[in-house]
Amino acid sequence: MDMMKKVPISEQDPKVRATNFDEVCLGYTAEEAMAEASRCLQCKHHPCVGNCPVGIDIPGFIKEIAEGNFEKAAHVLAEYTALPAVCGRVCPQELQCEQKCVRGIKGEPVAIGKLERFAADWARENNVQVGKTKEKNGFKVAVIGSGPAGITCAGDLAKEGYDVTIFEALHEPGGVLVYGIPEFRLPKDKVVKPEIENLKRLGVKIETDVIVGRTVTIDTLLNKEGFHAVFIGSGAGLPMFMGIPGENYNGVFSANEFLTRNNLMKAYRDDYDTPIKVGKKVAVVGGGNVAMDAARTALRLGADVTIVYRRTEKELPARVEEVHHAKEEGVKFELLTNPIEILGDEKGWVRGMRCIRMELGEPDSSGRRRPIPIEGSEFEIEVDTVIMALGTSPNPLIASTTAGLEVNKRGCIVVDENGQTTREGVFAGGDIVTGAATVILAMGAGKVAAQGIDKYIKEKYGQKADA
Repeated sequence: MDMMKKVPISEQDPKVRATNFDEVCLGYTAEEAMAEASRCLQCKHHPCVGNCPVGIDIPGFIKEIAEGNFEKAAHVLAEYTALPAVCGRVCPQELQCEQKCVRGIKGEPVAIGKLERFAADWARENNVQVGKTKEKNGFKVAVIGSGPAGITCAGDLAKEGYDVTIFEALHEPGGVLVYGIPEFRLPKDKVVKPEIENLKRLGVKIETDVIVGRTVTIDTLLNKEGFHAVFIGSGAGLPMFMGIPGENYNGVFSANEFLTRNNLMKAYRDDYDTPIKVGKKVAVVGGGNVAMDAARTALRLGADVTIVYRRTEKELPARVEEVHHAKEEGVKFELLTNPIEILGDEKGWVRGMRCIRMELGEPDSSGRRRPIPIEGSEFEIEVDTVIMALGTSPNPLIASTTAGLEVNKRGCIVVDENGQTTREGVFAGGDIVTGAATVILAMGAGKVAAQGIDKYIKEKYGQKADA
């Protein structure tokens, strides 16, 4: 075994997986996981831990895997994360823990994410129950949203003895994990639902189809329902568009709608009466992970798919792994290109898209070189579906129905270092605070807010509700 290189991981053949929604990555076997875990140097300063947004004891769980103690590895993970099987699949480890891995200085870093996935999957497949709770303290906390931030906050508070209720606007809990990330990256029945069930085993109650700001308000939760604190983790679900002519034609989707209809409403399955019309030629505008998800989903629905991105491949914000998988499966890339108009037919359906070539100038506020249109370079591409994957912003409903809640110019809720908003007893975290970001950063925010809520309640009310 070459200790400088990661143990290879099995994947579905690209030609086969491009026709199905089964998970692409097949995961490590026990022998492969132990071999990969043995590459960890168990170094003294643990720089990987410092670069993990939720501070997982990475050397600790990897040491247990190397020694074949898979159940112990799962318990170590459970002390820090409510979503190990999710994070092992979708977290950008290459920019976080693995980026700081000492083994990676002279070779390839340890496959921390794949090992986290292995331990979590092993625990689920062997019915290992993880997570312990303290004695109930009598305090009630409401959590708005059941995405990564809400799940993490709720789980951490439940372990501390709080009576936690999650209010979810959709009919199924999980937030972006169920509506945003495709089945081939994150299987819902196999991975997401068991992690939600584990949350319930900790005592967390989940109420679905509750739109806070309409069904109930934060004022009602605090003043009439008896909650001692509220955490807002409602994400950033308001899609952005370019504001170019033709965006109102039939056949133009936001990536948010397109992915929600496929992932949550199962539009890709013949046994569900929720189809989505995807044309023969699809253009996905954008270059992030959501753009890759939308493109790879459209491909699996039978379309010829092209990603249109205004910078070069070097500047693509998507994970390298996702870009690699998209290319393997047959997604095309039209780089240094920007749409300027969507063209329609006489019946109001998309028939094409007019674009302009770009060149890169000086870096902008994002640190990436600014794309500049090349005069006279306009051209048309023939498409019948356009998916806009340009990012999302927070829905203003909660902020507009809650007195004393400050938001910034982007509509994001303002919080302090403890996750507390400008309204007493109300905390927030995740995309509703930062704008669209990653699952693991939302989890980190949920963890910070849980600590902030614990401190706030005990300082205000004492150690127990009847104290």
